[in-house]
Amino acid sequence: MSEAAVQPRGNAVALSSEAEMGDSGRSETGRSDGRNRRAAETRRKIIAAAKAMIAETSTAPTVVAVAKRADVSVRSVFQHFGDVESLFVTVVDSVRADLVIPPPTPSSGPLAGRIESSVSNLAEVFDKVVPLRVAAGQFVNHPALIERAQQSKREVREAIATAFAPEFSGLDEQAREELLDAVGAALSPEAWAVLRRRDGLSFERATAVWRLTLTALLTQGFAAATE
Repeated sequence: MSEAAVQPRGNAVALSSEAEMGDSGRSETGRSDGRNRRAAETRRKIIAAAKAMIAETSTAPTVVAVAKRADVSVRSVFQHFGDVESLFVTVVDSVRADLVIPPPTPSSGPLAGRIESSVSNLAEVFDKVVPLRVAAGQFVNHPALIERAQQSKREVREAIATAFAPEFSGLDEQAREELLDAVGAALSPEAWAVLRRRDGLSFERATAVWRLTLTALLTQGFAAATE
């Protein structure tokens, strides 16, 4: 005999209701999980489509174009990102997350070798984001993109300061900051994009230009410490 059969009628009804509620809860959870998976997949498709279009055109695509490329509705794009600027910022973060950063240049070894390593590392990373940097010009005043540009600038400064720490230690604070500012301006993602896109230099030629530039800046800057 079942447990429900020996229970008072009220208890049997209660047990039945609890079982139904349990089934309903599990069903609702399953539906919610399914919706979340579909939403995540839609978001992934939108980001992937936007990244591919920027890589191909070096311009920020319209919401309509992204929706068509991702095979989703325009409404879906707006539901996930609100506007094209928010989508572009998300793409920037996604590209940055995908970058493989070369090992930092050690502060020991010959100066010329450290210059070669530093320039190669920066060029390798920046060359992967040239289309993104060109496209970012469409949103030059966007606060989130300004913040990320400042972060990139800090990363370059830190890499240079670390690689040439022994030489920088001989400079006073003002000379040190001015030299780091000069290097950061010369070896920025925007400067790399100019060499590669506006000037049409090959990767090897652009790298050689940066190597000469960094050598000249450091040679002159470090000479101040011995005067």
